[in-house]
Amino acid sequence: MRRRALLLSAMGGAGALVVGWAVMPARSRLGAARLMLDGEGVAALNGWIKVATDGSVILAMPRSEMGQGVHTALPMLAAEELDVPLGSVRIEQAGADAIYGNVAMLVAGLPFHPQEVEADDGYGRVKASRWLVGKVARELGINATGGSSSVADAWDVVRLAAATARARLLGAASLQWRLPVEELSVRDGVVSHPSGKSASYGQLARFAAATPSGTVRLKEHKEFRVIGEPAARIDIPSKVNGSARFGLDVRLPGMRYAVVRLCPMLGGAPGHVDSRAALAMPGIDRIVMLPAYAGSTAGIAIVGKTTWHARQAALAVDVEWQQRPGGGLDTRRIEAGLEAAVRAQSGHVFHERGDVDAAEAAGRQVEAWYRAPYLAHATMEPMNCTAQVRGGKVEIWVPTQVPQMASAIAARIAGVAPEAVTVHVTLLGGGFGRRLEVDYVAQAVRVAMDCGGVPVQLVWPREEDQAHDFYRPMQVALLRGSLDKDGRVSSLRIKSAGDAIQPRWLARALPALSGPLDMPDKTTAEGLFDLPYGFANQKMEHVATRMEVPVGFWRSVGHSHNAFFSESFIDELALAAGQDPVEFRLAQLARLPRFRAVLALAADKSGWGSKALPGRARGVALHESFGTIVAQVAEVSLQGGLPRVHRVTCALDCGTVINPAIVAQQMESSVVFALSAALHGRIDIQAGVVQQGNFPSYPLVKLADAPVVDTWLVASQRPPGGVGEPGVPPLAPAVANALFALTGKRLRSLPLVV
Repeated sequence: MRRRALLLSAMGGAGALVVGWAVMPARSRLGAARLMLDGEGVAALNGWIKVATDGSVILAMPRSEMGQGVHTALPMLAAEELDVPLGSVRIEQAGADAIYGNVAMLVAGLPFHPQEVEADDGYGRVKASRWLVGKVARELGINATGGSSSVADAWDVVRLAAATARARLLGAASLQWRLPVEELSVRDGVVSHPSGKSASYGQLARFAAATPSGTVRLKEHKEFRVIGEPAARIDIPSKVNGSARFGLDVRLPGMRYAVVRLCPMLGGAPGHVDSRAALAMPGIDRIVMLPAYAGSTAGIAIVGKTTWHARQAALAVDVEWQQRPGGGLDTRRIEAGLEAAVRAQSGHVFHERGDVDAAEAAGRQVEAWYRAPYLAHATMEPMNCTAQVRGGKVEIWVPTQVPQMASAIAARIAGVAPEAVTVHVTLLGGGFGRRLEVDYVAQAVRVAMDCGGVPVQLVWPREEDQAHDFYRPMQVALLRGSLDKDGRVSSLRIKSAGDAIQPRWLARALPALSGPLDMPDKTTAEGLFDLPYGFANQKMEHVATRMEVPVGFWRSVGHSHNAFFSESFIDELALAAGQDPVEFRLAQLARLPRFRAVLALAADKSGWGSKALPGRARGVALHESFGTIVAQVAEVSLQGGLPRVHRVTCALDCGTVINPAIVAQQMESSVVFALSAALHGRIDIQAGVVQQGNFPSYPLVKLADAPVVDTWLVASQRPPGGVGEPGVPPLAPAVANALFALTGKRLRSLPLVV
């Protein structure tokens, strides 16, 4: 925290100090060996890598595994540079040092347009800005799993750490054998010399810990033996045999269980509470009042012998719930308010090129309103946290995407120093951005404080999880295109309105940083201001609102709804111009060959241009997010008047592919996740109460309704982009465009109702 305070002070203080700091080299992320505690039979070689006497490699793991495969992908990077089999690499949870912070996630927040990024020669404004923000991110050291950034962030640092460890191990052999290091080679963790001398990493580890690294060289792409090859996920066996430990699997001696019951009205609070009947029930210990922690709604928790005992007792508590001071929230009024904001308020202009006003005055107009509702995360594992508070120390076991923030709020609630908190990150039964929040951690610590040192597992029932989420914001947009006298699109104007996530999240999770960083939020306009198409005149503007519904990051964030707006409207412009949707897009991508290649691949593999099966139609969408370009073609029919998606052809350029099998899995996951939202997802609020209480009223796509997903990769040697989220945004517009081709009806609101 001291480093952050000094940094912010410098940034807001004397100009000379800021300039002096800015020209200093970026802080190294390699880290000292002391950051990885030595144990019996292991030797730490830097802050990321240690080697055991049996030759196995232990990698510090700063990122949370929530199904995206990061616990396999990062060990693959280490295995590649160390020249060891993937099965030789184990992981252990990283500590809290700044070297484990997610630099790539913060750098990705810079609002650059794709054409500017593609045109940048590597030494211009884009690179300079990324370098400076990366420097700030290294100082802040915020450890978070999000933004599809885990592999992108690890690409340089984990490979460098492994290559440095390899160099030290080779150096140790060179010194012991008194042979030139250039004559040594490594294969499967064994260092050898043509003379016949050889030693395993395990035999060299202790000596290597005291050996300088010498020359460190990262492998070139042509040398890769692990990266780029399909590999079985490391986490799958334990998930199959049941030994994997998620948050709800934590069991500790003497543990008690707590269940929350929050005020049904968002932002409300409990008034009079009569808990006599509940406390008289078998197996019940106590009731704990829960304030509105970290953006949550206030409520109560009941502690008992089992989750079932606590759940039944929580329902038996008689509470007079009080509405929020500002009155009950209502989604119908919120939507009307957003439309009014678009019509009447000026917003932040994220992108402007040419003269849109002049083009509109001289051309024919195509105009449409698009709308997207609030959405819940609906993770399979509901919110939970196990906490123990005793002897001035706090220990928590939690499925979280932000262990540092979980630690910070635990310390704040318990009134202890940050170093008195120990965090154990379990596997996550789904994250999707919901576990970037720490409200449930605060609640668990508060309950544990009342339990006399006994560990307590706090669980949210599914209904509470659904009714008290941090939702994807509702958003509306007005899109207008102009066509000149020759029928060519001459301008594109987009104006949208919706709540900004970033400042609200910072206020909840990092209150000290919320003020300085409350500025235009890129996530509100991503997928609108950064379209790749080369229309001569463009203007993209967003009105940031505060509708008081708790909002948070949702898988692919603003791209998730903005891609639906933009890519559906691009089809409308293609129709107005009398062109095929694929050909229309290709013509506007003349300066962006990577985008053209992805779109052309998807069109080719889907059979675009050929006749679809009877009763079916195809729709296309192209979108870039999190450093990855994705094109999807959806093949759709109507069955019983309802949309049925049979096949989705997905092409993508995600830079260097670490594990093609995981990429394919993530595209399949994204398609099913996005299809659930496109066909069913909406959160309605009346008088402050969320109307969707569980999966029957918030359905997900079932296995029988899931489409076939074909994934095709464009070869690339660029640094890796994300794969966990980029497959989500194109799905809804591809399906909507297919439904238009099938029915002639343009659907401009989500979910898609024919």
